[in-house]
Amino acid sequence: MKFSLKNKVAVVTGGGSGIGKSISKTLAKQGAYVHIIELNAENGTITKNEIEQDGGLADAHVCDVANQENVISVINEISEKNTIHILINSAGVAHIGNIEKTPEADFDRIYKVNVKGVYNCIYSIIPHMKKHGGVIINMASVAGSVAVSDRFAYSMSKGATLTMTYSVAKDYIDYGIRCNAISPARILTPFVDGFLKNNYPGNEAEMLEKLSKTQPIGRMGVPQEVADLALYLCSDEASFITGTDFPIDGGFIKLNG
Repeated sequence: MKFSLKNKVAVVTGGGSGIGKSISKTLAKQGAYVHIIELNAENGTITKNEIEQDGGLADAHVCDVANQENVISVINEISEKNTIHILINSAGVAHIGNIEKTPEADFDRIYKVNVKGVYNCIYSIIPHMKKHGGVIINMASVAGSVAVSDRFAYSMSKGATLTMTYSVAKDYIDYGIRCNAISPARILTPFVDGFLKNNYPGNEAEMLEKLSKTQPIGRMGVPQEVADLALYLCSDEASFITGTDFPIDGGFIKLNG
C-alpha cells in the first residue's frame, strides 16, 4: 500500500483539533499508532476515541508544549513503551495586529507556543530519534515567507519555525532524520469559524466569501488537504525530501501580484 505507516509511531501536537486532528486521524488510518499531545484534554480524548472507533490506534496526553519539563516528561513516557518515528508540530496560536497592536503579553504568548513549543518538542525527541532516524514536520505558514497584513507576531513565529526546520534538517541528516515544514494559507478550521462569529456576527457568510477570494484559487483549503500532504512527507515515498518548506496555499505566494 502506498504511503503506509504500518508499525510507525507518531506524535502529533495540537492533535485534537483543526489541522492537527485531521493529521492524527489520517496517519492512524494509514496504520500509525498516534500519540495526541493536547492542552485541551477533552479534544484529545475525543480524537483518540474517533480514531479507535475507526479501527486505529491512539493515545491522548495532556501537555503544554510551552513547558519544557512537561514536554520532556511526556516524550520520555511515550519512548519507554514505543519507538517514536514521526513528530508533527501542529500546536499553535494566532494573533491579529501590526506591531503597534501587539502588546508584550500577546507577543510572549505567541512566542511561547509557536516558537518555544516547537523547540521544546524537537529538543525532547531528537535524542530518541538519533538512535534510529525519523521524520519531523513543522507547521509553518505562508505568513512566514511573505508579508501578510496585521500578522506581525504570528509571522515572526512562523518565520522562526521555518529557520528551525532548515537548521534541524542540516544538523541531523547524518542520523537519518528528515525535517520539513508545511506552510498553509487560509484553511477552514474551527478557528476561522470562531473568528468570523466573534468579529462579524450575522455577516459570517459574506466575510467567509471575502476571505476565500483572497486565495487565487478562489477558496480556502480544508484540513484534510494539509493532512494528506503531511502523510506523504511522513511516508517512505518521501525519503528523498528534507530541509524543504511546502506551501499549500491555493497559489497565494506565487500568484498574488
